Amino acid sequence: MDLKEEDKRIRMMRIVVDLNLQTIATDPNMSLEDALNQVETVKKFVLSLFPEKENAFELILRPRFMRVIKERFLQSQIKEFENEF
Repeated sequence: MDLKEEDKRIRMMRIVVDLNLQTIATDPNMSLEDALNQVETVKKFVLSLFPEKENAFELILRPRFMRVIKERFLQSQIKEFENEF
């Protein structure tokens, strides 16, 4: 793969990752299960672009997704708890 093709794939990956992070963070209809499934879908997409980079996904991208998921769903649980009192 030449540099131009690799740059194109990297840009595509960044766009997909960023859009999915934003969706997970802001979509009020997305459940925790949906968010976790979305991470796996993104992983499959990334590996279709870079088959040899599963370890990089696990070390770099999965923690980003998990941070957003934890923030989103922990905040919603806190709000539900506060509304009960």
